[in-house]
Amino acid sequence: MKKRVLAVGAHPDDVELGCGATLARHVAEGDTVDILFLATGAMARLGAQPDAVGGLRGQAEAAARALGIRAVTSVVFMDGGDNRLDGLERLDIIRWVEQAVAKVQPSIVYTHYGSDRNLDHRITHDAVLTACRPLPKAPVRRVLSFEVPSSTEWGPGAFWPTVYVDVTGDPMARKMQALGCYTTEMREAPHPRSVGAVEALAHWRGATAGVHHAEAFQLVREIR
Repeated sequence: MKKRVLAVGAHPDDVELGCGATLARHVAEGDTVDILFLATGAMARLGAQPDAVGGLRGQAEAAARALGIRAVTSVVFMDGGDNRLDGLERLDIIRWVEQAVAKVQPSIVYTHYGSDRNLDHRITHDAVLTACRPLPKAPVRRVLSFEVPSSTEWGPGAFWPTVYVDVTGDPMARKMQALGCYTTEMREAPHPRSVGAVEALAHWRGATAGVHHAEAFQLVREIR
């Protein structure tokens, strides 16, 4: 049975880092995939220019196409300030997610880990859990949290995976192609957001699950 999938990230590149290969696998299996970004992801750095937001959005759209998500309308950007989601009304952020859930009607939702170091990531996690609360006739049956290199491992709470997705082969190749679109976000080794580090993490998560490459998740909720 084909599924509807929604991935909610705080910033462009979070989703691709955390579950990009899994989303590519969903697409290959015929599932519908939509992505929602809540914050601009470009203006927290010293010297950032206003046109950086548009450039990053273009990179995110190219990354989605690399994953096999062809419709630009499947990637939605909200205007939360980069590392400033705590300055917005919590209800407004929740409503952004609720609107996406109402439109997409996903059965599976991927989002950030709740103890991530990045404040925007934690706020996104909280908003998703509220927007996806298990009310009668709610479409969401499964919520999983992903890890983002250079944020999750620096957080106060250890990320202990409970679900592994085998992304060996084309899904992993598409993830790396998507990350290659983020020319302003990826870093040189030995940064945890470098190509080598991302590949090493996929190898390690795969090794712990008995496959060549895997993405790892914590199961937040599942209704059967």
